Amino acid sequence: MSTNSPNLLSRLSLALASFFSILSRPGFAADVERLRREGWPAPVAPVAAAPVVAPVAPAAPAAPVAAPPAPVPPPQLAPETAALQLLGLLQREARFIDFVQEDVQAYGDAEIGAAARVVHEGCRKVLREHFTFEPVRAEAEGSRLTLQPGFDAAAVRVTGHVVGQPPFTGTLGHRGWRATETRLPKLGQGHDASVLAQAEVEL
Repeated sequence: MSTNSPNLLSRLSLALASFFSILSRPGFAADVERLRREGWPAPVAPVAAAPVVAPVAPAAPAAPVAAPPAPVPPPQLAPETAALQLLGLLQREARFIDFVQEDVQAYGDAEIGAAARVVHEGCRKVLREHFTFEPVRAEAEGSRLTLQPGFDAAAVRVTGHVVGQPPFTGTLGHRGWRATETRLPKLGQGHDASVLAQAEVEL
């Protein structure tokens, strides 16, 4: 339906035509009367065109969040009580602390050798009673061997002219030692492990 209003001449022509139609056509007159009672229909407002919405690009997938690095465990400390207990055993059986603390520069080789023999026997007794050992490598010392990639660097130390990556081929200079069992005595309640040797008072 056009929304343009007719000009004056058109409205006059329409009014005259409607006047004579109302006089000559009862049905038309009834329609006009009905429209007057019910009210003329309001002009229909034009429907605005829907705005054009630009397509929205899909959001880029979020980059995966990298997992935080695992915390580095703190260095392991040897049990202080066990270390002091071992020193106490070596002192009791071999006078180990006395020997090491002594200034041996004033003694001759023969005297030092005699004292070292006593210390050696006492230390050997402590180790045999309280520990079990086995060699790290089963090969005989002096034999040639090859260390393959992934060898246990904590158990085997490579010396000499080390260049590149394993495999390494060399001569076994020492088989190494590994403790397989520890048998330190149990400590009583209130025992002071820091007292490695009691002071001796002769009465």
